[in-house]
Amino acid sequence: MVVGLGRSGLGAARLLQARGETVEVIESDDTPELRARAVELESEAIGAHLGVPLSLAAFQALPLPPSVVVVSPGIAWNHPVLEELRSRGVQVQGEIVPAWQASRDVPWIGITGTNGKTTVTCLVHHLLEQGGQDAPLCGNVGISAAEVVLQRRLEQGPRPDWLVVELSSYQLEAAPAVAPAIGVWTTLTPDHLERHGTMAAYRAIKRRLLEHSRLRILNADDPDLLRHADTWDHADWITAGPREALPAGLDPVLWIDEHDLVQGRQGPLFPASALAMPGAHNRQNLLLAVAVGLQAGLAPAAMEAACRCFPGVPHRLERLRHLNGITWFNDSKATNYDAAEVALRALEGPLVVLAGGQSKQGDATAWLERLQERAAAVVLYGAAREDFAALLGSSGYGGVVQQEEGLETAVARAATLAPGLGCQGVLLSPACASFDQYTSFEARGDHFRRLVLAL
Repeated sequence: MVVGLGRSGLGAARLLQARGETVEVIESDDTPELRARAVELESEAIGAHLGVPLSLAAFQALPLPPSVVVVSPGIAWNHPVLEELRSRGVQVQGEIVPAWQASRDVPWIGITGTNGKTTVTCLVHHLLEQGGQDAPLCGNVGISAAEVVLQRRLEQGPRPDWLVVELSSYQLEAAPAVAPAIGVWTTLTPDHLERHGTMAAYRAIKRRLLEHSRLRILNADDPDLLRHADTWDHADWITAGPREALPAGLDPVLWIDEHDLVQGRQGPLFPASALAMPGAHNRQNLLLAVAVGLQAGLAPAAMEAACRCFPGVPHRLERLRHLNGITWFNDSKATNYDAAEVALRALEGPLVVLAGGQSKQGDATAWLERLQERAAAVVLYGAAREDFAALLGSSGYGGVVQQEEGLETAVARAATLAPGLGCQGVLLSPACASFDQYTSFEARGDHFRRLVLAL
C-alpha cells in the first residue's frame, strides 16, 4: 500500500509494481489532476483509490492486509495510524526506501542539511556531469529517486556512476537503512520543529545518515556541526575561511586561503570566484561540492571550468533582472529565519525586503538584526504580515514597514519604495513557508519572477 499520490508516491508505486509487487494506492484528495493520475495507474494494474484518508478503515477495506505501507514525506512518521500498523507487525517505510533497495549496486551521494542542501546537490550533479560522469539528480529536488531508478534500471537504461540524492529530514526519518557511499551535511539550524519536536530529535535524524555513510563530509563553518565535531570518529571537514581559525585538532580537507580553494595534499586548486554566486554560504556550498568531486576523481581544472558555467539554482538568491539601477533577487527557498538571514548577509544594502507567508517556529533575533543593517524597507505580505510587523516593532527596526495582502501588491509597493530610498536591490526572502497562498516555495518564486519581469 502506497499512501499519497504526489510525485514521490507515484514513483514509488510504479517502481514497486515493476519489481513484481501487488500495489494499491490511497490518496485523501480528489482533484481532476489526481483522477488523471489514478486512471494512468489503473491502466498499469495499480489500484488507485481517491478521497480515502489515512485510517485503519482504509486498510480493513482491502481484500488482503498489506505487508508493507509506503508513505510520502508529507505524512508524519508518528501518525497514530502508522503507529498502530507498526504495532501489528506491518512494515512502514518512506518513499525513498524502494529506490534504495532497488539501486544497491549504484553508489549514492546523500546530501542533507537545513539550508544549502539543494544548491550543493545541484552543484555536485553539475560538477560530475560536466566531468563526464553519469550522475542523475533526484530525491527532495526535481525528480523522485524512485522515478530515476525505475527509468534507469527497470527500463533498461544505462547504469549510472552515481545517484546524487537530496534528502530531507522528513524522508530520512522514514528511511533509517539508507547508507550512501558519500554523505554530506551542510548546516543545522532550527526548522521543522513542529514535526520533529526538539532540536535533538531533528539533529539525530540527519546525523544517522552521515553515520551510515562510508565517507562523511561536514561543514565546519556551521556552529551546530562545529559544536559537535569532537563526537565524530572520522569525517572530512571543510571551511570557507583559513584553517587556522578552526579549533585545534580539527584539520579540514579543503579551505580557502586568500582567494583560492586549497587542499592539503595538492595545495591551491582554483579561485573561489569561479562560482559566481554571492555570499559566504555559497563558498561553503562550493567547498562541500568540490570535496565530493575530488572523491569522485574529478580534476581541479575540470571542476573550475564547471563552476564557471554553473547557472545557479532557481529560488535561491536567483538574480532576476536589473531595472532602473535596482537588482531584483528571488530567494523564495528561504522558508525560515536562518535562511533569510543568510540571504541578507550575502547582499549589499540598502535593500527593500519582501517577507511573509506561513510563519514557522524559530529564533528571529539574527534575522531582525540583519534587517536593521541591510534593509531600508520591509514589505510584509500574507498570513504572517501582522505578526512580523509586531516583531519588527518590538525589535526597534528603524526602516519603513509596509503591509500588503499578497505578492502582487507587495512587488508594486517595493518598486515604488526602492528608488526613493536609494536602494540597490529588492529581495524576496520570505522567512516563511509558502502554504498560506501557494502550493510550494517554487510556485511562490515563479509568481514573483513573473511579476518582476512584467515591471
